[in-house]
Amino acid sequence: MGAKNTKLRPEVLEKLTKETKFSEAELHQWHKGFMHDCPSGKLSYEEFQGIYKQFFPQGNSEKFAKFVFTTFDVNKDGTVEFEEFITALSVTSRGSLEEKLNWAFHLYDLDNDGYITKKEMLSIVEAIFSMVGDAVNLPQEENTPQKRVDKIFGLMDKNNDGRLTVEEFLIGAKGDQSIVQALSVYDGLV
Repeated sequence: MGAKNTKLRPEVLEKLTKETKFSEAELHQWHKGFMHDCPSGKLSYEEFQGIYKQFFPQGNSEKFAKFVFTTFDVNKDGTVEFEEFITALSVTSRGSLEEKLNWAFHLYDLDNDGYITKKEMLSIVEAIFSMVGDAVNLPQEENTPQKRVDKIFGLMDKNNDGRLTVEEFLIGAKGDQSIVQALSVYDGLV
């Protein structure tokens, strides 16, 4: 899908209409914008990071943007193509709570082994704290990345093995209103 092929191919449109929560018209509009911003048909990490800098100018979004970029880049080729972008956007903006939580699990599972360890979660939470800076006031018991991770694991890690399965994560996250609210941030942006 280079600069010469800027039209959304019919077979791709049909696939995305089935696999995302966007209409054909919305997909055409998103594709047009994507190709305008990324004429090569590929979004680089640097371009992706620039988007996060615009949304979080007060903090350092570099690490968090890298984690999200890696999750968007399903085929692991170092770029995000339109299909990867729109599929992830569909989940994060219009997905059900269950779909968003599954997507978030993959974000936190940095080594893709099917578990979230405290170390993995700490990496993400540190990146979030760095990105939002002082914009969020948290209670004393979770006002540092380590305290937040310890609290989350205390709530979710039911068998105390130091890692979260997708089941533990889904059950725990659904029971934590702050996580549910954080996942709802994208609602209404599309």
